[in-house]
Amino acid sequence: MSTPLAPLIPDLRAQFPALARRENGQPAVFLDGPAGTQVPQSVIDAMSHYLSHCSANHGGQFPTGRESDALLDEVHRGLADFVGADDPEEIAFGQNMTSLTFAFSRALARTWKPGDEIVVTLLDHDANVTPWVLAARDAGIKVQFVRFRSEDCTLDLDDIRAKINGRSKLVAVGCASNATGGINPVRQIADWAHEAGALVFADAVHFAPHGLVDVKALGVDFLACSAYKFFGPHIGVLWGNRKLMESMEAYKVRPANDSLPSKWMTGTQSHESMSGALAAVDYLAGIGRHLAGNAALPRRNALTAAYEAIVPYERSLVSRLLAGLAEVPEIKVFGITDPSRFGERVATVSFTHQRFTSAQLAERLGSRGIFTWHGNYYALNLSEQLGHEPHGMLRVGLVHYNTAEEVERLLAELRQLESQ
Repeated sequence: MSTPLAPLIPDLRAQFPALARRENGQPAVFLDGPAGTQVPQSVIDAMSHYLSHCSANHGGQFPTGRESDALLDEVHRGLADFVGADDPEEIAFGQNMTSLTFAFSRALARTWKPGDEIVVTLLDHDANVTPWVLAARDAGIKVQFVRFRSEDCTLDLDDIRAKINGRSKLVAVGCASNATGGINPVRQIADWAHEAGALVFADAVHFAPHGLVDVKALGVDFLACSAYKFFGPHIGVLWGNRKLMESMEAYKVRPANDSLPSKWMTGTQSHESMSGALAAVDYLAGIGRHLAGNAALPRRNALTAAYEAIVPYERSLVSRLLAGLAEVPEIKVFGITDPSRFGERVATVSFTHQRFTSAQLAERLGSRGIFTWHGNYYALNLSEQLGHEPHGMLRVGLVHYNTAEEVERLLAELRQLESQ
């Protein structure tokens, strides 16, 4: 299927130095995006420029200090555009989403009291489960675990609706499963939570490279993601409603600023990584500007245009992948496989093989230059509920720099297993 993005793919791939890698005489195939995408040269250049020309701590009253602070202010504006927020000061940075969530859960838990409850899901990455479970344990409150439907690995909406009640203080939910690719109806869940008086924390780590993040449309109170999952460096991003972020007490050192965003940014940040995160956002915005034929298109509008092209392109890839996997009798796919429901998933697919463990599959494919991921990918509850521990599943993660030819190479290798 031809899509508006397809003609641009060779030029876009050329921007990623890693994609030129060869293994055993063949181009390497990077299907490990859910564990961390590759980065374009513009991201590498932005980080190098910061370290080479304006590396300084925050608040320095000298040229490089002022240049650094001006750049970091633009970083906050850029990531606010990325998540659809109006206020750059609602954006905080940290080592990664997991670290941010642990620190934030500790602060939020101070508002809980005995008799309260929180709601987490058995579908999520553990970074949006265990931080809340441990915080609830420390606060002495109950945790409600939401089941998922084993037939398609989607949330059991009846179960989550029943478990959100007047005692609920927080609902933590992922925007998309990092294991099976299913997209959760976050807005519906947020509405249920708010009707009950609960706050909503959304994990957009896996969704961010595949779809436009929009905190207003999602209706959530807090949202976290990691730039290294959307073509940037290793750094985490936290957005939170200003009123809520200002009202909560943050765990921080005494001299640290009490105002946003510094209040939630513990210690000196990786400024070079923040610069790289902005460059990743601008890389995506550049796709939208090119497609719109308007180099001056505002960043948020450009991001919207980019994802409007990325979504159908990735859908064409995952459609071919799932059709091919269905032809391999020994493979079982977990998640949504019905083509009429592909609007409910992103291009991430996990499966098992009757004769080979996920590690054996990943090792074999890796030796042939095809990079996939094995295990549970920290979606531990999901893997346990499906009965796949300790081996987990093999995960194939497609993003917009992947191609139909790469999908065919993967399928050809998997078909060869049938004769062995």
